[in-house]
Amino acid sequence: MTALKVLDIEALIEQLTLTEKVALTAGSDFWHTTPIPRLDIPAVRLSDGPNGVRGRRFFNGVPAACLPCATALGATFDRDLLKSAGNLLGKEAKSKGAHVLLGPTINIQRSPLGGRGFESFSEDPFLSGVLAGEYCKGVKEEDIIATLKHFVCNDQEHERMAVDSIVTERALREIYLMPFMLAIKSGMPEAMMTAYNKVNGTHVSENPKIYEILRKEWKWSGLVMSDWFGTYSTTEAVTAGLDLEMPGPSRWRSDALAHAVSSNKLPEFVLDERVREVLNLINVATKSGVPADAEEEIRNTADDQALNRRFASESIVLLKNEGSILPLKKDKTVAVIGPNAKVATFCGGGSASLLPYYTVSPFEGVSAKCSDVKFSQGAYAHKELPLLGRLMKTFDGKLGFHFRAYLEPPSVKDRECVDDLHITDSNCFLLDYKCDRIKTDLVYADFTGTFTPDEDGVYEFGLTVQGTAKFYIDGELIIDNTENQIAGGSFFGSGTIEVTGTKKLVGGKTYTLLSQWGSRPTSKLQAHGVVSFGIGGHRLAGCRIIDPAAAIADAVKLAGEVDQVVLFAGLNGDWESEGHDRANMDLPPYSDELISKVLEANPNTTVVIQSGTPVTMPWESKAKSLVQAWYGGNETGNAIADVLFGDVNPGGKLPLSFPKRVQDNPAFLNYRSEAGRTLYGEDVYVGYRYYEKTETDVLFPFGYGLSYTTFALSSLTLTATAQTITATVTVKNTGAVAGSETVQLYISPKNPSIGRPNKEMKGFQKVFLQPGESKEVTIEVGTKLATSFYGEIRKAWISEQGEYEALVGNSSQADFLKADFKVEKTTYWVGLDGEEVYVHKA
Repeated sequence: MTALKVLDIEALIEQLTLTEKVALTAGSDFWHTTPIPRLDIPAVRLSDGPNGVRGRRFFNGVPAACLPCATALGATFDRDLLKSAGNLLGKEAKSKGAHVLLGPTINIQRSPLGGRGFESFSEDPFLSGVLAGEYCKGVKEEDIIATLKHFVCNDQEHERMAVDSIVTERALREIYLMPFMLAIKSGMPEAMMTAYNKVNGTHVSENPKIYEILRKEWKWSGLVMSDWFGTYSTTEAVTAGLDLEMPGPSRWRSDALAHAVSSNKLPEFVLDERVREVLNLINVATKSGVPADAEEEIRNTADDQALNRRFASESIVLLKNEGSILPLKKDKTVAVIGPNAKVATFCGGGSASLLPYYTVSPFEGVSAKCSDVKFSQGAYAHKELPLLGRLMKTFDGKLGFHFRAYLEPPSVKDRECVDDLHITDSNCFLLDYKCDRIKTDLVYADFTGTFTPDEDGVYEFGLTVQGTAKFYIDGELIIDNTENQIAGGSFFGSGTIEVTGTKKLVGGKTYTLLSQWGSRPTSKLQAHGVVSFGIGGHRLAGCRIIDPAAAIADAVKLAGEVDQVVLFAGLNGDWESEGHDRANMDLPPYSDELISKVLEANPNTTVVIQSGTPVTMPWESKAKSLVQAWYGGNETGNAIADVLFGDVNPGGKLPLSFPKRVQDNPAFLNYRSEAGRTLYGEDVYVGYRYYEKTETDVLFPFGYGLSYTTFALSSLTLTATAQTITATVTVKNTGAVAGSETVQLYISPKNPSIGRPNKEMKGFQKVFLQPGESKEVTIEVGTKLATSFYGEIRKAWISEQGEYEALVGNSSQADFLKADFKVEKTTYWVGLDGEEVYVHKA
């Protein structure tokens, strides 16, 4: 393996040829920068986050730790915990031979329908930025480079590479750039990834105004890379400030860029600036000690597992607990019901997903706590059929199946197998598949193994491809996805819809499954979208068909026969995923009916919802006990069970408002691309800012969350100077159980000169207390940052003279402690934190 060494950047720039300079500003492949062996310039490896480190392979990758989704981490409101998450991710990056982690994601959840909403921390820019800064600190402590993304306004998936996000400069500054500004200030990350979209007419990767804020105003130094295939020009992107085009091989920066320099369309010194940042990134990467071509390894230590379990359990939000139904009793019978019960819904879909070391379902977690557990399915929650890989076995009895590659189609007799792999994940995205004996994109493969169903019944199987495939059971053709193909959202929008077929199977009998696949060149689809990924994809799935009415009736019957009932419902990576937004806020079909009828049969049922963003709850008024559990990573089931049985007292708070209806959310009329643009018509009124301004009732407010104990806040004292605002409050645990409370500080301008939100969160602090214990909690914030709005005419932040109110409570709709303060003089400022006084330049 090649060790990274510190480079003499200026000396190298003088020695590099034009061709080599151009090469350095683009990736060599999907996950590496381009090495220049002649000058001992190594490649640096990048790897996907934000909730795990996948390594360098989508296809048949090395298993990895999966942390809870970002919304879950946001719900902890815990700076120290986010730093620990960064530490763990940094260690995971080293085990995967990665120098650069592509996370955290800090886009704003301006609508509940965002397909990647689960990847972001919050609807609130302050919470997002502060937590992202701690995440970056933790990653940096392991000498791994964190990457803030997606810079900026990548807040929807619909036409994400083409949409123009039309947003006022004030909203851009106060809402969408603020998380990046705060994270840079505190976390000092060394890399940034640009968004796919345009902002006000120009793609971000080539938008000079956006780079000017980053480089000149914030004075940030680091590498700016494109999102994958998110570069749209040659000279424009280089001139604006895009240092690195990813992935490789380059589409924009090979001969075309060299020609632009040679013809004086692009000055060579500008190219040198981009090269300098790439070389500097390599120098920062040397601190990690990770060699250039490291093999990927598995960590999965007991300490990591325990920490990951803590991340997940502390993210869980107790929304209702009337009659103290929770915690459950371990010595009483428990019925576990619902579509998310026996499925480990550990992650959303898209580039955040990965092959986990292990998963724990809620049913497994509950069963580990209680010996008398009964189960009823009640309904399914899948949008696409559930994957079959971990239900299959190879012919020699191993978990999974065989992937056997060929250079000829199945019609060729005695064709030679050129690659034979043992795989467990039947969602096979071959964008980074490599085999020394395969020199072309035209490849054929057999996916084959055995399947032994648990029960008699009619089973439905699904086949989704980028390419073509036929699926057989014991030699009988069940699905043909080779002709009349229909484009779908699979494989980042490059594959087909799921094509299904059925067969009656006998429980306990073993069947041979075979899918014969051809790679992307065999596809009958017309090319669609901006980019097509890799050589193809193949997804094999299936399950027993259930009668919804009968399944619900069975669940209702069981709910009336036991001491305690827990119903697990929600979304999964089918519904919340990169590549598409949600069509609505609803739970999957039959979920609401199941929940309503089970609640009627047993009003003391605890309902646990897993989702990365809000869902509608038409049955909420019937539910006495309600828990929001997110996507919890490897330890999902254990963490939920820890909270349900009281081994962990829930302390999570909602990092985003839960509206009653999708029509109530501020982006409802302006969410999706219309004629190539999205108007950010809600302006600065995102999330709770909008609901409060319009006096729109929500189901559950921002910052809200209950506990198994109770807390009292008292004795607020406030000190305000021109530099800082300091709020001190006494918090007492008035209950019988140890637990945590999150104190939240909001600032409200009394007579602003322009329209402003009623209040905005500007500080928070989590405190853990034993029963009866009291502690003083102090929150200190910068006065300018806490009181300012962005003045579009002056092009500067304005901390306006006048009266303000500080509100301290435990949610955005708490019974607040209040104190007034004054800003004596109007101040105009620019930069990261108000230290630079604004001076008008004509």
